[in-house]
Amino acid sequence: MKRQLPTPHDLAPLLRFKKPAWSATQRRLSRAHTIADLRTIARRRTPKAAFDYTDGAADGEVSLTRARRAFAEVTFHPSILRDVSMVDPSVQVLGKRSELPFGIAPTGFTRMMQTEGEVAGAQAAQAAGIPFCLSTMGTTSIEQVAAAAPGGRNWFQLYMWRDRDRSMALVERAAAQGFDTLLVTVDVPVAGNRLRDVRNGMTIPPTLTPSTVLNALSRPAWWVNFLTTEPLAFASLDRWSGTVADLLNTMFDPTVTYQDLEWIREQWPGKVVVKGVQTVADARACAQVGVDAVLLSNHGGRQLDRAPVPFHLLPAVVKDVGADVEVHLDTGILSGQDIVAALAHGATFTLVGRAYLYGLMAGGRAGVDRAIAILRAEVERTLALLGVQSVAELEPRHVSRLHP
Repeated sequence: MKRQLPTPHDLAPLLRFKKPAWSATQRRLSRAHTIADLRTIARRRTPKAAFDYTDGAADGEVSLTRARRAFAEVTFHPSILRDVSMVDPSVQVLGKRSELPFGIAPTGFTRMMQTEGEVAGAQAAQAAGIPFCLSTMGTTSIEQVAAAAPGGRNWFQLYMWRDRDRSMALVERAAAQGFDTLLVTVDVPVAGNRLRDVRNGMTIPPTLTPSTVLNALSRPAWWVNFLTTEPLAFASLDRWSGTVADLLNTMFDPTVTYQDLEWIREQWPGKVVVKGVQTVADARACAQVGVDAVLLSNHGGRQLDRAPVPFHLLPAVVKDVGADVEVHLDTGILSGQDIVAALAHGATFTLVGRAYLYGLMAGGRAGVDRAIAILRAEVERTLALLGVQSVAELEPRHVSRLHP
């Protein structure tokens, strides 16, 4: 082999330097190519109690493990030689267009994860053209979210409290601020046994103990934000200084029935989604009440451990009630491939919770933008590789379970 020294002309195309990013946040986020990458960054930057509240689930975390395994065991069946030069990931959900087939799920205590909290989520969702759902247990008020994202599509998630008047006052406030959809969560008659929170001594707001101070030393930015911004409090109830489980058990009403759901349906002027459906029979009963959609969810594995995997339940529910109501899905979604698999299985729409919060913890609003961008790219790439031009072209034949 004859060798020669390279000339400057030969070297020039190889010497390409990236423009430096002066923002530390942008440098961090530019290295995140998956939601798992964002999770790694989030874990480094967030105190253990707050991170574990987001990352954890109930009891042995079996439900969460199974939900993630269900998506991992999907087999895609692509069609070849299709024109996929243009791919459209948009969907129609509850009568309106969403630019992407997923929205941001309701999450509680969000400003505890990162001080920008729900405002970052609502504004990122508005910019992406997707729905944002505010939780009853959110740390930003209904009015603040509406002001932060006036052009966004905002939904409100309702827990029925023992004090029904206070619950419905929230509903009236959401309607007055233009929120167009109400998610009624029905799988929290009592708090789930979230052992990570118990072991961390999780309280709202976080308390300063020797262990939390020690854990904070390597995460100064979080504590600076926490201590120099508005005190952490719930937007829809009085301050609380106890554990999360005690709060849930004190507030939530274990007597809620289908009659209550029917009453709520009559009170709300917009669309109604029931969140936490876990059987075909309950999906049918919700449809008979007259709701607009059922959301198959086991609360991200955070309530009843060993509950049904929503993705596995999806085809049967779609077959039974899909002609009458939309069928949405959450739990275990951490990639665009997961979203496409759910859509091919018959889901109308999906919601992401942890994926959004990992982005928030990794970089505030910019981190949420990054999470949405990652999921968007994965959805579009998966659609193209399957040989479909739009979500509407997805069919059950495009996906199967490795172990039916």
